[in-house]
Amino acid sequence: METYARETVGADLVHDVRGPLPTADGRPPLFMIGQPMDASGFVALAARFPERTVVTYDPRGLGRSVRRDGRTDHTPEVQADDVHAVIEALGAGPVEMFASSGGAVTALALVARHPGDVTTLVAHEPPLITLTPDGPAAVRVRAEVREAYEQHGWGAGMAAFVAVTSWEGEFTDAYFARPAPDPAAFGMPAEDDGSRDDPLLSDRSWAISDYRPDVDALAAAATRVVIAVGEESRAVQTGRTSAATAELLGHPVAVFPSHHGGFLDGEFGYPGKPDEFGQRLREVLDGAS
Repeated sequence: METYARETVGADLVHDVRGPLPTADGRPPLFMIGQPMDASGFVALAARFPERTVVTYDPRGLGRSVRRDGRTDHTPEVQADDVHAVIEALGAGPVEMFASSGGAVTALALVARHPGDVTTLVAHEPPLITLTPDGPAAVRVRAEVREAYEQHGWGAGMAAFVAVTSWEGEFTDAYFARPAPDPAAFGMPAEDDGSRDDPLLSDRSWAISDYRPDVDALAAAATRVVIAVGEESRAVQTGRTSAATAELLGHPVAVFPSHHGGFLDGEFGYPGKPDEFGQRLREVLDGAS
């Protein structure tokens, strides 16, 4: 693995390349992106593709990528241009891409803005909350997570976030009538360390979940776009946003093993099924639906 830093307007983008460039088999590199997950989250999945050249990166302001633009927000358009800059710097485009969570939103923006960069995009569980029928309630839920974080710190905010991500179905009055979740029930600290810069719990990433894909630009691109959802996620928010995104684009949804982090191993505390996930991703990249 080789590690590089690409200097762009306002950021130094650190990215890792596993395997040779140009690729040994002539197939495009496989680029894996997340948000707020950085390259460290794709170690297990990259290991399932030993025959491929795999590229991962840290989004600006996250992991090893230092931002110099004076901003703290995360927007799909800026991140899409960053990914484009990395692809351009590697001289390896167009690429195949697996993008998860907020990274899937970045990838949809990338294809719309730079349609020649990606041949096949597998966008896994994009959290586009305003696309679901209960979008206004989802926006209210998001604000409540931020409020818990601002008022009581990381443990309370993360407990509220877990409650959101584990709720099945639309956010009804029954959801809002629930008592605030206890951080201790999730093994999280109740103490407040004073920090308020978490990209998941603050409002710094709201532009990602507010994003609306450019349907016309995506349809005009030559990129094959596949919206993916975990089999365990179908009833929860990211499963519902995946279905809504696929419907908006006029595509069927592709079902993958496990949950939102189905490609992770046990090092992050909630293991998925990386072997099965990697095999399914290989099949979809090869053209399976």
